[in-house]
Amino acid sequence: MAQPRLSDTDFLKWPFFERQHSELRDAVSSWCDSFEPGESKDDYRIAANCVKSLGQAGLLRYCVPAADGGALEKLDVRSLCLVRETLAYSNGLFDFAFAMQGLGAGPISLFGNSEQRKSYLPQVSQGDKIAAFALSEELAGSDVAALATSARLEGDSYILNGEKTWISNAGLADFYV
Repeated sequence: MAQPRLSDTDFLKWPFFERQHSELRDAVSSWCDSFEPGESKDDYRIAANCVKSLGQAGLLRYCVPAADGGALEKLDVRSLCLVRETLAYSNGLFDFAFAMQGLGAGPISLFGNSEQRKSYLPQVSQGDKIAAFALSEELAGSDVAALATSARLEGDSYILNGEKTWISNAGLADFYV
């Protein structure tokens, strides 16, 4: 069994955690012990390798519902927090890679149509596509009410007008939400 990667695991005995959460913590700890990001001057390659490995280990399946390739019928906040805390305790990049996949998949899971869900979510859960979340703007920050970017329907397509900044996974991502 892998050495737990949390400073204190007593909270797993609390009544709102189930046996599956302890098992998940052990699986994430095992992945952290076995994954070597490698040495490279190419940060994109290291991040992409991390995402791919998280997908192969089945951990990204916690970012999407089961109907779209996920591990659970619906997203479980306890599992998401447990995975993120365990990954972050080991390596910030591990947590970042997991969190960005979840952030990119979240809006599609919640509001995407069936074609969008089918097109993106299984590939996110397998680590085959890398997601980016493009919310922030230079003058608005992440204040949704102050965003200036607009979308105008023209025929069957939308025309986007605006600028985004501070996009996590920019330049690395296969798609942007």
